[in-house]
Amino acid sequence: MEANATVVHREPWNKGKIVGQKAPFKLKDIWALRVRLQMEGRVRELALFNLGIDSKLRGCDLVGLKVRDVCHGDQVATRAIVMQHKTLRPVQFEITPATREALQAWIQQAGLRSEDFLFPSRIHESPHLGTRQYARILGRWVDDLGLDRADYGTHSMRRTKATLIYRRTKNLRAVQLLLGHSKLESTVRYLGIEVDDALEISEQTEI
Repeated sequence: MEANATVVHREPWNKGKIVGQKAPFKLKDIWALRVRLQMEGRVRELALFNLGIDSKLRGCDLVGLKVRDVCHGDQVATRAIVMQHKTLRPVQFEITPATREALQAWIQQAGLRSEDFLFPSRIHESPHLGTRQYARILGRWVDDLGLDRADYGTHSMRRTKATLIYRRTKNLRAVQLLLGHSKLESTVRYLGIEVDDALEISEQTEI
């Protein structure tokens, strides 16, 4: 190397970025986005957002839902059960009143029938919204909230309610069931629970 050669200092690609698990949304973010979607009449997005939060489903399972999965007749159900693609295990979830209202409005606006996909794709090659399309929509939500896209992804939706439930109850088993995890260790990793936190829960559990 020549004596006067310039050494180029390159910043690590991930400097300042969260690598790995994406952050869950905060309650204030959830309500802020709901209000925005309602005010702007983004009916499909409101239904998708609310159901994504309630269901705690992976993106591939959420976009693959059919109307019959969440409806009894012409009414949106209070609970649903879905077979997960990744684990081939069933998982149940609640559908809260706000989500039922949003889904009912979307189903009526889109004229969807029982056998139709809940979120049809606007791209002719795909019968339903794809995971990439879902990720792009979520990216716009993150922009709407003034947050950093690097911190959030579709798994943020899956983690949001699970994280809130855990923080309020410290009930790992309940969260495990809601997420459809076969092992409690998976839930611990997924929530990012620290060892001290886990030990505190264990100490409070009498046998």
